[in-house]
Amino acid sequence: MKKTLLIAAMAFMTVSVFGQSFGRVNTTELVQLSPEADEARAKLQTQGQDAQQTYQDMVDEFNKKYEAYQKGVSGFSEAVRATKEKELNEINQRVQEFSANVQQELAQSEQALFQPIYQKATGIVKDLAKKYGLTLVFEEGSFPYYDEAAIKDLTPEARKSMGIQEGRTLESLQA
Repeated sequence: MKKTLLIAAMAFMTVSVFGQSFGRVNTTELVQLSPEADEARAKLQTQGQDAQQTYQDMVDEFNKKYEAYQKGVSGFSEAVRATKEKELNEINQRVQEFSANVQQELAQSEQALFQPIYQKATGIVKDLAKKYGLTLVFEEGSFPYYDEAAIKDLTPEARKSMGIQEGRTLESLQA
């Protein structure tokens, strides 16, 4: 009796797995090619340029003071030399802290700008999966092999929903 129930349960599970429909999507393509991503990249570029200018100003300040220090070091008293070296070290530390803070800030900005785009893409994929009665949608390239004919590719329809122009590719974005 137990064997019969076990065999029946296994048969039921096998039938239910084979009766499922699957889809695939390229989320990276959807997010990176969306018009919102172009806006996000433009904002990040502006932030990066502003930070780069501030960084360059700080480096220029350090270089001017270092050159002045180099020119006068032989004539400085011990106290003046120590004060100038301390000032140079403090400026150098501020430059390093600024660089680290900017990198962290830019990473946070990138995440904040792209998070809504990922959410939009995920919502569209969920809606398409429901529309086509799919049980599972996996990321393209996440499996070494799958039968193309048995999988519904949601990327083309999701591209349209995301407002991505026809013919726009990741390769064209990098160029």
